[in-house]
Amino acid sequence: MKGKSSISKSAMWVLMGLLILGLGGFGVTNLGGNITRVGSVGEAEISVTDYAQALRSEINAAQSEAGRAISFPEVQAAGLDDQILARLVAEAALDDETRKMGISVGDEILREQILVIPAFRGMDGTFNREAYRFALDQAGLNEAQFEQNIRDETARTIVQGAVISGVSAPDAYTDTLLRYIAEERDITFATLDRGDLITGLPTPTEADLRAYHQSNLPDFTTPEVKQITYAWLTPEMIIDDVEVDEASLREAYEDRLPEFQQPERRLVERLVYPDTAAAEAALASLEAGSSFEDLVEERGLTLTDVDMGDVALDELGNAGLPVFAAETGDIVGPAQTSLGPALFRINAVLQAQNTSFEEAEPLLRAELASDRAARVILGAVDGVDDLLAGGATLEEVGAETEMRNGTIEWHPGVSTDIAGYEGFREVAAAVQLGDFPEVGSLEDGGIFALRLDALIEPAIQPFEDVRDAVQQGWTTEAITKALRAESATTVTALEGGASFEDQGLEPQVTEALTRRGFQPGTPVLFIETVFGLEPGGVALLEGEGTGRLFILRLDAVRPPSQDDADLVQLRRALADAAAADLSQDLYQALANDIRARAGIEIDQQALNAVHANFR
Repeated sequence: MKGKSSISKSAMWVLMGLLILGLGGFGVTNLGGNITRVGSVGEAEISVTDYAQALRSEINAAQSEAGRAISFPEVQAAGLDDQILARLVAEAALDDETRKMGISVGDEILREQILVIPAFRGMDGTFNREAYRFALDQAGLNEAQFEQNIRDETARTIVQGAVISGVSAPDAYTDTLLRYIAEERDITFATLDRGDLITGLPTPTEADLRAYHQSNLPDFTTPEVKQITYAWLTPEMIIDDVEVDEASLREAYEDRLPEFQQPERRLVERLVYPDTAAAEAALASLEAGSSFEDLVEERGLTLTDVDMGDVALDELGNAGLPVFAAETGDIVGPAQTSLGPALFRINAVLQAQNTSFEEAEPLLRAELASDRAARVILGAVDGVDDLLAGGATLEEVGAETEMRNGTIEWHPGVSTDIAGYEGFREVAAAVQLGDFPEVGSLEDGGIFALRLDALIEPAIQPFEDVRDAVQQGWTTEAITKALRAESATTVTALEGGASFEDQGLEPQVTEALTRRGFQPGTPVLFIETVFGLEPGGVALLEGEGTGRLFILRLDAVRPPSQDDADLVQLRRALADAAAADLSQDLYQALANDIRARAGIEIDQQALNAVHANFR
């Protein structure tokens, strides 16, 4: 039964994908000649239509996730086309193998799968032959092609299931992972700083400072700087020129009316009882001095279990009127509910929100104008692309369009103005001298193009220019060295069993620390250092340029708790993930073996022809 269900779902996705292709307006009729496939594995072909459909589907998904249009060069840069081709090659390899093994699907199973696909049903909810033919016609398929697709998909599913079903991870492997993640440590640590030094710090000489400068040249070296010219356009730049008519504003207001017109609500807790007598007894108990929390505990529940959150009058049924007549802190009831008689505690009153159209208009106008400005910019992309392709400079693009020009001396530490956009920073980091400017997208719907004019190589800053920073660095290093030297006897004593208090330290104790834990105010390597110690071991850890020193001792090591419900769930998740990885490895090994035996052919000309439709 499970197998049939999964096969039917696969068949449905095959159809839906084909329908998207057919209705999406993508065509491959301009490929010319007899190009019908982009490749093959053995005798199984990868058709142009299948590749184009998969590519379009992936691009649509990526655009939906990004919230913007994605150019085909971006698709290729992300390697999506290669990933899709690799997936189709794997499917073709399985198709070739299933045919050699003689695995096929009978007409009866095929019929059952087609009958359950919703797209083929008529108004009465049953299979409709005309709906079937119409859907396939819209996808550019005939019945034989579609049914063969279903047979192929089903056969692949059978082989895949035979390979990956029943795979489980060894207990030793799962236990090792769990122990690594959830093993607990109890530690004691103390923090030392300049105030804990017994001896004072020497005053650095000029020679000391110059020696520190020379020994730490990377700290006093400017980064590589890129001198960049750019042209950009954002919705904010043109938003004042975008007109929004009142009809559109009122339509947007009506669409979002539940947001602007919210009824009064209550934050409520509900405690349900099996019958009215029990509920009335609980109410009497309250009047005698018991608390609502006591009643909840008596029922074996927690406050989280009885919390309803914020509710409106019509959500409470018979209890609505008494609850909404009460004040914060009141307990009302018993009131009959679908779960039985209940007491209600009112924790807060949320007043009704009635935002008129006039009050909401500024917000709506700003949002609609911004959205329309983004669409205007999106519509300008092709024109900017054409100008750049025709040899126009960024300065000429700025003069002929609404894009604005600018220059910036950029390095990874710059994040102001246009460098505040991640999209710009990514391109700026990758651009090389001589690269052709291309239109890129910004997170707010804007666009930009840039040109690298020059590289300013890293340079060592002269000692005189960074003298204050050098002295600060020298002082911090000297404090740390002095603290280490003075702590040598303390470390020995702690390793011998002395307490932190005996050594004049103010200890902090942390229990049940795991590798997933975090100790506020400690260096990045704190957890790693803790888990590198043996019980009783002591370590010194520098405070990463702060002039502080941490002394820490590992007091105890405990294995993961066997009774912790969260760890039981974590172990199950680790076992499932490990089994999935093993299954994938087995499946990949099979696919690799099939491809090696059958042989792969890829038609680059056909791929290029498909890609041309997306540019």
